[in-house]
Amino acid sequence: MADKPLEVLITVPMPEDVLHQLRSLSPHMHIAFHSAQTIEEISDELWSKVEVLYTDILVPNPAKTPNLRWIQYHYAGIDYILNTPLAEKRDIRLTNMSGASAIQEGEFIMMSLLALGHRIPDLIQNRSKREWPEDRWEKFAPRELFGSTVGLVGYGSIAREVARMLQPFGCRILATKKDAMHPEDTGYVVEGHGDPQGNFFHLLYPIEALRTMLKECDFVVVTVPLTRETFKIFGEEEFRAMKPGAFLVHISRGGVVDEAAMASALQERRLGGAVVDVFSQEPLPPDHPLWKLPNLIITPHVSGFSPNYKERAGELFVVNMQRYLNGEPLLNLFDPDRSY
Repeated sequence: MADKPLEVLITVPMPEDVLHQLRSLSPHMHIAFHSAQTIEEISDELWSKVEVLYTDILVPNPAKTPNLRWIQYHYAGIDYILNTPLAEKRDIRLTNMSGASAIQEGEFIMMSLLALGHRIPDLIQNRSKREWPEDRWEKFAPRELFGSTVGLVGYGSIAREVARMLQPFGCRILATKKDAMHPEDTGYVVEGHGDPQGNFFHLLYPIEALRTMLKECDFVVVTVPLTRETFKIFGEEEFRAMKPGAFLVHISRGGVVDEAAMASALQERRLGGAVVDVFSQEPLPPDHPLWKLPNLIITPHVSGFSPNYKERAGELFVVNMQRYLNGEPLLNLFDPDRSY
C-alpha cells in the first residue's frame, strides 16, 4: 500500500491538528478536501481515484468508485445506507463513529435522569404559575438516583459511558445486550471512558428478556440502534411491564419507541415522565400531540451535540487510518446483516 499514493477524500470540515496527524502517518497519503452534501458535487474523475472516504451523509455509487475500499462515516448511526448498492458491496469496508459521541451523550442522559428524578418538568410548570404550593412534598419529592435501579436498553458505547458515570450514585445498574455472553466492548473507546471490559453493570440480560428487566427499573434509558429487529421494540407491552411511575430517557433513533404507546403511558401517568430526543418524524411538527404532554421533555435531536465532536471523531479516524495502513482490522465495522 505504501508503494502507491493513497487517495483520501474528506467531505466534512476537519480540525487542522487532525489533518496533521493523518498526513504524518504516511508520506504516500494524498488528502483531498471537498465539502459536499450531494454526490453530484464531486466530479466523476475524483470519485474514480478515491480509496478512502471520510464523509457524513454521502452514499457513493460503487459503479463510479472502482478504487474505493473504505468509508469512515462521521456519525454513529448510518442506517441510511441500508437498501443501497453500497451496502451490498462487501469489498468496501464501512465504519461508523460509535464511541466518539459517548461523552456528550452520556452527560445528556445523566442530566435527563436527574431532571426527571427531581421533578424539573413539574417545577418549571409551577414557576409559570408563580405558586409556592402548600403540598410541595407531594408534588416535588424526588426519586433519587441513589438506591434506584437504572435499566439500560442496549449496552453500546453510550450506555457504557452512562454506567461508568453512574458508579458514584449508588445505583443498581441493569442492561440488555444482543449478545449477553460477550459483555466486553470491541469498538472504539475514548481512554478513561466507557466500560471496555463490562464491569459496571450488576446484571446483563439478553434483549429477549427486556420486559423482565423493565419490571425492576425506576429509570430506563434506550440507546439501541434502529434495525429491523429494534423497530418499535419498546411498545405497549414494554410500557406496561415498567414500574408505575418509572421514568424513560430515549436518545436512540425515531422508530425504536412506539410513540403512541409512550403518549398513552404518559397521559395515564403509568410513566412518571420522559425525556425524548429522537422521533419518527423530524422535525417534530408544531401541532404534534406529544408537545402537549406536560410530563414529557422534548429536545430537538441534540443529545450528540458537542463543540469537541470533530476532534473526537478525528481521533477515531486517525486510529482507524493507522490500522488500515497496517492491514489491521478496523474499529466499528458496519455489518449490513445486523444493520449496525
